[in-house]
Amino acid sequence: MAASKYIIVGGIARPHGIRGELIVDSHADSPTYFARGSTLRLSPPSDPGRGRDYLVRASRLHQDRFLVTLDGINDRNAAETLRGLAVCVPVEQLVPPAPDEVFLQDLFGLRVRLAAAAPTDPDLGRIEDIRDLGGPEIWVIRDPKGREILFPATDEFVRDIDLDAGLVVIDPPPGLLDLYLVDE
Repeated sequence: MAASKYIIVGGIARPHGIRGELIVDSHADSPTYFARGSTLRLSPPSDPGRGRDYLVRASRLHQDRFLVTLDGINDRNAAETLRGLAVCVPVEQLVPPAPDEVFLQDLFGLRVRLAAAAPTDPDLGRIEDIRDLGGPEIWVIRDPKGREILFPATDEFVRDIDLDAGLVVIDPPPGLLDLYLVDE
């Protein structure tokens, strides 16, 4: 039987208290992933499949974050060793996205094109990473010359996402690209 593919649904921010409780930043709309009795895999963010599975003993919402207690993590020291790990679930357990949504992992590697570009114009680059800094998602786009472009992925600036074509069409605010596309 083939091994499951794991998807990142959150991250361990830090311990909470002295009894092993963890603060989890959720990237998913569904709280069921963190429900009591569910299993979560904690992995390095760069390798969601590699890691260790934990049974959720308790979970509660606190200030837009989850406080989660995992089986075998009984004190702050044990919880501290998990800081920064990705919280993952098997792809089979994912709640399907709404028709106008996509999973974050589906964006990696997509080509990025400007809305004003002609069909023969080259792509702006590819989505290399996605950062969650507390506001809108920040897409890290790498252009053909290797330059990094930090793009705020808001509904206002993202015109279309076509997973079948492997393409995202963006309309950045005036001047944004001028900050990044400067030859030194």
